[in-house]
Amino acid sequence: MKLSIVVPVYNTFDYLPKCLDSLIVPEQGDYEIIAVNDGSTDRSREVLTRYAERFPQLIRVIDTPNGGLGHARNTGLTDAKGDFVFFVDSDDWLPEHTVSEMLQLPYEEFDVAVFDFVHVDETGTETAHYSGCGRETAFTLEEYPEFLFAPHNAVNKLWRRSLFTQTGIRFPDRLWFEDLATTPKLYLSAGRILPLCRTWYCYFQRRGSIMLNASKAARNSEMIEVAETVMEYYRSVGALEQYRPQLEYKFFYEEYLASVTRVNQIDPASPVQAQLRDDYISRFPDYRRNPYVRAASPQLRLLETMIRKGHWHAVGALVALNNKRKGR
Repeated sequence: MKLSIVVPVYNTFDYLPKCLDSLIVPEQGDYEIIAVNDGSTDRSREVLTRYAERFPQLIRVIDTPNGGLGHARNTGLTDAKGDFVFFVDSDDWLPEHTVSEMLQLPYEEFDVAVFDFVHVDETGTETAHYSGCGRETAFTLEEYPEFLFAPHNAVNKLWRRSLFTQTGIRFPDRLWFEDLATTPKLYLSAGRILPLCRTWYCYFQRRGSIMLNASKAARNSEMIEVAETVMEYYRSVGALEQYRPQLEYKFFYEEYLASVTRVNQIDPASPVQAQLRDDYISRFPDYRRNPYVRAASPQLRLLETMIRKGHWHAVGALVALNNKRKGR
């Protein structure tokens, strides 16, 4: 079997049919859909039962106690039979014909395929388009280490399943930023990475995203654990020094800039901002000499200075100005 599509499901009754409809190609064989019901308390299980009864040769449903997104993905991964695995969140969907086109790819020629994705809001409007990769031809991480700067999402990629089974790499349970904690590790074991100039994923952004929920602000500190686990993995396989400049910049952006400003938008007085900043600086004390940091835009360099000096209200003002300029 070529492809296993793993769909973690938790309380997405209103969105699940659209997701599943975009995955089902009854006339197309050589793939399967594994829906993992992660302890849903709404009517999501009813939807899964209905679809599994209509397409019993295509859809399997696994029920687990609620364990979070990473746990649900790992559960589906364990049950998968395809040579490749594709993760789809249950409130997202794929453009028409995506699955059929995926199944026509030359699977023997790559270990990871990466493609573009879009953000879509509740009105159906595309709000942002993201390129999966900055290259046009296949490469390895050694040939193009800047791939670490590309979106680290698990969902805009096809993964050779053996990357998980042979390394033991899994998504962490109940940890925010589980993709960032996982995908950079998988890149190291991949042979060829194939960029595809195709938009094959629609990422649905609901109002009140958990990333900007005031009650969840403190969970941004989990980025510290993510940084530690990725760095330790690269160290354990002897690849840390080779990729230190790229990892240093990756977490400069993800921990020092993005996570700090995300917390700042919720609570400019939150101590989590300084916690994230201090952890990054302790891990990378010479980060200002990093060639990627030095080449960053003037705006990012200004933001770096404000964060380093703890000028939290100025950080908020700069972010607000940037959002206004972008029309957000």
